[in-house]
Amino acid sequence: MARWRPAALLVVALTAVLSAARRADALSVTVTDTECIHEFVPYEGDTVSGNFVVVDHDIFWSSDHPGIDLTVTSPGGNTVHTLKGKSGDKFEFKAPKGGMYKFCFHNPYGAPETVSFYIHVGHIPNEHNLAKDEHLDPINVKIAELKEVLESVTAEQKYLKAREARHRHTNESTRKRVMFYTMAEYIAFVAASTLQVLYIRRMFSKNVGYNRV
Repeated sequence: MARWRPAALLVVALTAVLSAARRADALSVTVTDTECIHEFVPYEGDTVSGNFVVVDHDIFWSSDHPGIDLTVTSPGGNTVHTLKGKSGDKFEFKAPKGGMYKFCFHNPYGAPETVSFYIHVGHIPNEHNLAKDEHLDPINVKIAELKEVLESVTAEQKYLKAREARHRHTNESTRKRVMFYTMAEYIAFVAASTLQVLYIRRMFSKNVGYNRV
């Protein structure tokens, strides 16, 4: 029975990881000026990764988004990661220390933007941890590594899903603009034709008056 225990533990751990991955959803944040999200990182050296995608607001005259800024601040107030003028991107860094980290989005253009934001804090026990804690063994390390691989796949799926939503929004906005421009062109054509008809009728009515005189 003892030989089957590691395998059983691995199966249970993978089941828990998959369930957690299914439950983890991306955050939706509306950014008008500056919005901050806080995330606790338990240990120094933990890997902090994630992604964000800006879903365009309805700017009728333009579908291109100039991008927003992301600044990550450590518990000590130091900037550990920055992204400037991005409509969507991924990020990853090693936490210099444990504590509460602040992720701030800055929108310099003022119009409200919806941001899909996903973040994950990964921790893999190292040999130093194993030496200090008798409850940890190599199988725990393997489970943690598998968890991080699954999390990376989940993060990539959420990133692609958010980008697909952004492209769908852009296509819908483009379709509306094409319809508007088509209708505007049609109305302008009808108006120009009507003015031409009125002008010609008026010109002929004047010519008839002159002939009678």
